Amino acid sequence: MTIADHRDLATTLGVETPGDGEVTWELLAGRVEPRSGSAFASRGEAIRADLEGRLDPDVLERERKNIAAEIGRLADVRDAGVPDEPAGLYTEVAAPGWRLYDHLLEVGFFESLDENLPRFTAEHIETTARELVLADPLSSALDDVGFDEAEKTALLSAVTNNTDRLARWVPSNQIPADVEFDTSNVPPLHQRAIGGVLLWIRGLDRHLWQNEVLVTDEILDDAVRHVKGMLGGLYVSATAVHDLAADGRFTDRQLTAALTAGAAVQIVEQEELLHDVFYITDDMRAPSELR
Repeated sequence: MTIADHRDLATTLGVETPGDGEVTWELLAGRVEPRSGSAFASRGEAIRADLEGRLDPDVLERERKNIAAEIGRLADVRDAGVPDEPAGLYTEVAAPGWRLYDHLLEVGFFESLDENLPRFTAEHIETTARELVLADPLSSALDDVGFDEAEKTALLSAVTNNTDRLARWVPSNQIPADVEFDTSNVPPLHQRAIGGVLLWIRGLDRHLWQNEVLVTDEILDDAVRHVKGMLGGLYVSATAVHDLAADGRFTDRQLTAALTAGAAVQIVEQEELLHDVFYITDDMRAPSELR
């Protein structure tokens, strides 16, 4: 995050920027004021009612732990460098996410969220960020899977500082009827977010393998950084869904915020991965003398 990112985040949440300009999750948690969240609470309540009895808490917890394990071994993935084959380490990293995705798809989870959550707006995103900072269970969960203060704050920034980008992602049931394509073929928003993340991660093996002569250490660093961000967003979503299935500690407001934030992080990070890793421009690629 740049100083400008820190400043924008603090401004959005109504917190005064410290003298050194650095804003951390811990600082925000001590200063952010919650918003009146009646709409957030009612949407969380509706999601609970709609999905009651459909989610398997054992499956969700198992795959949530598996996602955490994959986050924990990303340093080893980076040390391995360019994959040796078109279906290798990154494919393995995505595997538990696919199993989680299949379960959520089977029980109609994605359709429920499209019905019960609003589209991304500046106000909705700001309230999401406030609730996310104040949700101790989520903060602790990110700590447990190796996200430090800077990384947690970067996830929060991905939610709050990308309003225009997120606004382009519209729930499938809110796409205008006069568009020039068949809207019945557009999956629900959260399905696009999670499925997109997993497809991009899985595609990294082939992409890096095919373009090895162009790949630099910076590109490999960016790949792992964005994969960690995407898995962090997925882990936030998985934690919220497991809490929902197990009738855990999240309030209805926190549930709405966590599901919204998880999708937002996944959306922003997959788009950043595209530009930093998949679009290898002339000024990014390895010099010809190294090829």
